[in-house]
Amino acid sequence: MDDSWCEALFASALQRSAAPTAESVAAAISRAVRRFGTHGCVSRMAQEFGDHSQATAERMRWVRQLAAEAAAPATCEPGPEAARVAGSPATTADQRNQHGRKETQ
Repeated sequence: MDDSWCEALFASALQRSAAPTAESVAAAISRAVRRFGTHGCVSRMAQEFGDHSQATAERMRWVRQLAAEAAAPATCEPGPEAARVAGSPATTADQRNQHGRKETQ
């Protein structure tokens, strides 16, 4: 998630009542960028902050939460690949097992 996603999502027509999915969030971001451009999204957001600061702050909190959820991996359980990347002790055992050797303890 980066700021430009949030700005585009903020400028989009997506509403909380729509119970948006990750796919609808991505589509809303794409539509807003095509319609307004990245600078236009920022301008719309700034205009709203000037006109309705409280409501805008609430929408921005929702937008940031929604963007973070849409960008998050689908699972919370790290798989064996994550263990190898993280350099955990499982890395060596996993590598030995991949090469057909049994782990001894």
